[in-house]
Amino acid sequence: MDEIEAASSQPISVSRSARRWWNDIAARQGRLTATGQLLSALVEFVRDSTPERRRQRYGDAEYDWDHRVNTTSAAVSWRDRLLGVFHSPYQPTESVLFHEMIGALCAQACFDFRDFAFIDLGSGKGRTLLMASDYPFRRIVGVELLPALSRVAHENLGKYQNTSQRCFAIELICEDASEFAFPVEPIVLFLFNPFPESGLRRGMANLEQSLRMHPRKVYVLYHNPLLEHVLAESASLEKIRGTHQYAMYVSR
Repeated sequence: MDEIEAASSQPISVSRSARRWWNDIAARQGRLTATGQLLSALVEFVRDSTPERRRQRYGDAEYDWDHRVNTTSAAVSWRDRLLGVFHSPYQPTESVLFHEMIGALCAQACFDFRDFAFIDLGSGKGRTLLMASDYPFRRIVGVELLPALSRVAHENLGKYQNTSQRCFAIELICEDASEFAFPVEPIVLFLFNPFPESGLRRGMANLEQSLRMHPRKVYVLYHNPLLEHVLAESASLEKIRGTHQYAMYVSR
C-alpha cells in the first residue's frame, strides 16, 4: 500500500463502556428500561457464544479465501465481542451488496471517484476498505475503536490480493469514530451501524458542524439503516435513494 497508518490506542474498558451505554439509555428511556436492555443484551451475548452461533459468524468466508484475508466475525475475541454489545458488534459487509451501493452512487450526476475520499466509520477488520479500493477514490480512510480489529485490518491491507485494485492510498485510524474530525474534502461516508443511537448522534453532529464550516459534497451510504431516523432529522442531509438494505443521503 502507498499509505497505511495505524494509530495506537489504550485498551477500551468494558465496565466504562457498559456504564456509558446504560447511562445513555437511562437518560432517554429511564433506568428500568436501561437495566432490562442490559440484561437482554448480556443473555444474547451468552447465546451468541455457543459453537453453533460461532459457526454462523463465519459468514462470507469465500471472500476471505479469494483474497487471502481475515474479515469474518468468527475469530473476534470474546472481550471484543462484549465491547461490541456496548458500541457496535463487528459484522462484515457482503461484497455483492457493497458493489450494488457503489453502483447506485455512480448513477448520481457528475459523480467522479477521483474527487472523493471514502471514509468508513467503524471499519472493523477492513473488508469495506478493501472493497472500496477496487474503485479509484482519491483516498480511503477506516476509523475503528477496537485496537485488536484495527491490527487485523492492517494485516489484511498487507495481504490483500486483487488485480482490480484501483486505490492504494489507504489509512487506518484507531479512535472513537463518533468523535472523528472529518477532513475538509468531498466525502463518501460509509456506515454499517457503527454506533448505538447516542454515538450516531454525536457523529452526525460532527458532520453537520463540518458541513456548516466547510460546505462541500458529502454522500452517506448507510447499510442496514436501523437508526435512519437520526439521519432523517439532519438539516444538512437529504435522502436520495433507499431500499430495505441501505439508504443513501447527500449534503444539501
